[in-house]
Amino acid sequence: MFPIRRNRRFRTNEAMRALVRETSITPNDFIVPIFVVEGQGVKEEIDSMPNYFRYSLDLLENEVKELWSLGLKSVLLFVKVPDNLKDNAGKEALNPNGLMQRAIKTVKNTCPDMLVMTDVALDPYSMYGHDGIVENGKILNDATANFLAEMSVSHAQAGANIVAPSDMMDGRILAIRNALDGQGLIDTGIMSYSAKYASAFYGPFRDALDSAPVDLEHIPKDKKTYQMDFANRIEALKETQMDIDEGADIVMVKPGLCYLDIVREIKNDVDVPVAVYQVSGEYAMLKAAAEKGWLNHDAVMLEQITAIKRAGADIIASYFAKDVIKLINR
Repeated sequence: MFPIRRNRRFRTNEAMRALVRETSITPNDFIVPIFVVEGQGVKEEIDSMPNYFRYSLDLLENEVKELWSLGLKSVLLFVKVPDNLKDNAGKEALNPNGLMQRAIKTVKNTCPDMLVMTDVALDPYSMYGHDGIVENGKILNDATANFLAEMSVSHAQAGANIVAPSDMMDGRILAIRNALDGQGLIDTGIMSYSAKYASAFYGPFRDALDSAPVDLEHIPKDKKTYQMDFANRIEALKETQMDIDEGADIVMVKPGLCYLDIVREIKNDVDVPVAVYQVSGEYAMLKAAAEKGWLNHDAVMLEQITAIKRAGADIIASYFAKDVIKLINR
């Protein structure tokens, strides 16, 4: 419904138009997740994600240039926030000179046509490692949704093309859309993590950002009160349709391979692009098996990506993106 839904968001530039085209595996299918840290000259390999790195802003420039040279036109930014800047309210997330805001500007200054997507969630900024504000042992829904709307505006004002709320709070898409439109940011898209399951596949990602829930007696030990039960199918359709009704431009299923039935059902049910996040645990498993010589890395990697695309994914966020494109360009 207009003005919440604006189809022209998909026509703003060539990168956006290419992103939503239905086609075979090409660089246009991929979003490349990038981890960003403070410092200079930092390129840190993530122990549980072999050959994947955290970058300081100066080296982020080189990475962005390489991605663009390969034809990869979309990045999804995540930041590793220093512990001294974490609290329960996430106030550092609104800092116009914060790491995320500077990362957005770095990418745009390096490669103006690169499509910049940003993680919108509290867990990198939370002293408790949760995606929302914690009070009396519970994750506050409405207060968190309102804060995520402010965070989205900050990212858009810094230059983000698309904000990607990954928190699974009820109503946050409508709050974000209203906040963006209220600031005149009508061309900023929303990619909602609509069917995000409480999965055991996220461990290496949490290592990358130091964002796992803390082990304290008065704090929930996991994210099962807001992320979806992995036994549920119909709920995913309901969550996704609600997000679309609230203004989501792109919807996402996360994780990937164990949820391809969900991907196909959602693809058959909706009229917006469907993204899939091939998550860190999926990446780490293949790397470990290949290191042992148990699997052919490149063959299995390409088979997995093809399966995700075949199931109905229009867009794939994958740590394998560079490897896949180098493989098919040989």
